[in-house]
Amino acid sequence: MCGICGILHSDGQRPVERGLLERLNESIRHRGPDSDGFFLAGPVGMAMRRLAIIDLSGSAQPIFNEDGSIAIVFNGEIYNYRELRAELRRHGHHFATDGDTEVIAHAYEQWGDAMLPRLNGMFVFSIWDAPRRRLLIARDRMGEKPLYWHHSPQGLVWGSEAKAVLAAPWVERRVDPVALHHYLTLQYTPDPLTIYGGISQLPAAHKLVVEDGGPPLVERWWQLSFEAKWQLSDEEAVAQARALLGAAVERQLVSEVPLGAFLSGGIDSSIIVALMAERTREPVRTFSIGFDERHFSETHYARQVAERYATEHHEFIFRPADLVRVIEGVASAVDEPFADPAALPLYELARQTRRHVTVALSGDGGDETLAGYRRYVLDGWLRPYAALPGWVTQRAVPAAAALIPEPSWLPEDRNPITGLRRLGQFSATTHKASLVRWGSYFSHAEKLDLYNADWRAELGRIDSAHWLARAYDGALAASLLDRTLAADHATYLAGDLLPKTDRATMAHSLEARAPFLDADWVEWTARLPARFKLRGRSTKWLLKAAFGEKLPPAIAARGKQGFSLPVGHWLRGELREWAGERLLHNSALGQWLRPAAVRALFDEHNAGRVNHGKKLWALLMLGVWAEQRMGVLA
Repeated sequence: MCGICGILHSDGQRPVERGLLERLNESIRHRGPDSDGFFLAGPVGMAMRRLAIIDLSGSAQPIFNEDGSIAIVFNGEIYNYRELRAELRRHGHHFATDGDTEVIAHAYEQWGDAMLPRLNGMFVFSIWDAPRRRLLIARDRMGEKPLYWHHSPQGLVWGSEAKAVLAAPWVERRVDPVALHHYLTLQYTPDPLTIYGGISQLPAAHKLVVEDGGPPLVERWWQLSFEAKWQLSDEEAVAQARALLGAAVERQLVSEVPLGAFLSGGIDSSIIVALMAERTREPVRTFSIGFDERHFSETHYARQVAERYATEHHEFIFRPADLVRVIEGVASAVDEPFADPAALPLYELARQTRRHVTVALSGDGGDETLAGYRRYVLDGWLRPYAALPGWVTQRAVPAAAALIPEPSWLPEDRNPITGLRRLGQFSATTHKASLVRWGSYFSHAEKLDLYNADWRAELGRIDSAHWLARAYDGALAASLLDRTLAADHATYLAGDLLPKTDRATMAHSLEARAPFLDADWVEWTARLPARFKLRGRSTKWLLKAAFGEKLPPAIAARGKQGFSLPVGHWLRGELREWAGERLLHNSALGQWLRPAAVRALFDEHNAGRVNHGKKLWALLMLGVWAEQRMGVLA
C-alpha cells in the first residue's frame, strides 16, 4: 500500500525537477512511511511512498520490466498476483521480486491495457512506456484507491491525494461552484469533479492515457453488468455465495505484517470476522468504536461476535470532545469538504487500530452488492405514493409531518419522523436518484435559499439529482433495483464510502481491505435475480441465508443500522457553543452563503422541532475546510 504522484511536462525537452517531485511526494508521506522511490526520465517523473505489506525486503519502487523500458509506481494490492505471475512465467517473463507491483509491469508488457480486467484488487498505478512515450494511469473497478490530476499548458500532474497535485506551483487554486453545489446535497464532491477548479478525479474503472505529447484521454475500461441473470436455486446460490466470499477473504489475508478487522457489530463486518477466524490459526484482532448514546452504538453486538470467535478485541468510545479533537485532522486528510459524520469516529478507530496492526479488513460494499439499505425496499413499495397528486405528496403530507417534533437522539435511518418528512422530497425527486430521495442533506430549493445572490443565479438550473440520474441511465441493468444498485456503486460507494475509508485509514498508515469488493464477488452478485437480495421487507436475503448460522442469533436477525454518530444531538447539547462559534463567525462561508440563512438553520435546530444536524454538519465541514485552505484559494 502506497501513495503515488507524478509530472509529465508538455514540453518534451523540459526535464522534471527532482526537488519539485520530492515536494509532491512528501505531501503524501502518511500513505507510505516505510520508504520512497523516484523515477525521472526527461519530461516525466514518477514517485511513490511505500507502506510495506508484501515482500518486505524487496519490491522497492519504481519497478521495471526486464529491459527497463517500462517503469511503474503503484498504490494498492493485487490479490491474484501469484496466479498472474505463474501465467506470465509461462509466457517467458522473468521476475526479480516476489511482490505484486512487478506483475503489473510484466502484464502490461504482455497484454497492454487489456491486462486491466485481469487484475483482481484495489489499485492506482502509473506506467511509463518509454519506447512509445506513453503514460498509462489506471484506477481499480470500484474506486478503492484514489487518483487526482490536473492538466494545463505546463503538462500533467497527478497524485493519490489532491494535496500532492496542489503542491505543483502552477496548479489553479479556485473553488468550483458546481462541485460545492453537489457537495451540499451529496455530502461529497462527485467525480470527476473536485472542489478545486482545474483538478479532476479519475473515476473508478477508468484509465488516463497520454501518448507522445498528446492531450490526456480518459476512458472507462470496465463496467459492472447486471445482465444476464443467473438461473439458480436457493441452495445453489447459498453454496456459491459461501465459496466466493470465502475465497475473497482467503485472498485478502495475504500479508507479511500484522492484520486485523474492523468489527462494527453489523452483519457485513461480523461475517468477514467469522470467515477470517475459520482461516487463521491465531485469534483475529478486532477493533470497534461506539458511543455513549445507546441508540447509535453497536459495540454490544460487536462484543457478541468477538466472544463467539474468541478474537483479540479492542473497543473504543467516541465522545463530543473527540470530535473537536479530530475534526481538523479529518478535514486535512480528505483535502475537500466531506460531510459524512462517520469519517470522524472512523479516523479515530484507524488511529487506535494502527497501534496494533498494519492491515484491517472491513465490511465495506456489503450493502451495495446485496441491497442492504432500507431505501431499496421503500423505492419499490412507495411508487404508487409518488404517483398521487402533488398537493398530497408535496404539500399536505409534509405540512402534517412538520407539526411533529423531530428527535435528534435517534439515528436518522431509524427515525420514523425523519422518514415522514422525507416523503415530500421522495415524491418530488426522480426515481433515478434514490440517494437524493432518502439521504440528501440539502434539497435543491434549500440550497438556493442558502446561497448569496450571485451563487443562486449561477447554480439555480443545476440539480444534483440529475447527476445521479446519469449513472442510473447508463447502467447495464434493466430493473429499478439493479439500476439503483449500479448508480450507488458508481456514486455513493465510489464517492463517499470508499474515500472515507481510504483517507481515514491512510492518514494513519493503515491499509484497509474490503472482501465484499472482490472482483469475482461483485460481478457474481450483480447478476443475481432480485429475490436473492430482497424478500418482502428483508434486505440482503442471500447473505443471511448463506452465513446466518455463523453469527450470534441477535446479529443474524437484526436489520441495517448505519454507522453514524449523534451529531444532531451533540450540536444541541455539548457542542452547541463550539458549533455556533465555528458556523456563525466563519467569514469564509460568507463568500457563498447568506449568514442569515445559516443562523436560521442553527436556531431552528436548537429550538428542538427540526433536526438540522446533518445540514449544520455539512456547513461545519465546509467551514473547517475553507479555514484550512483559504490561504491557497483565490
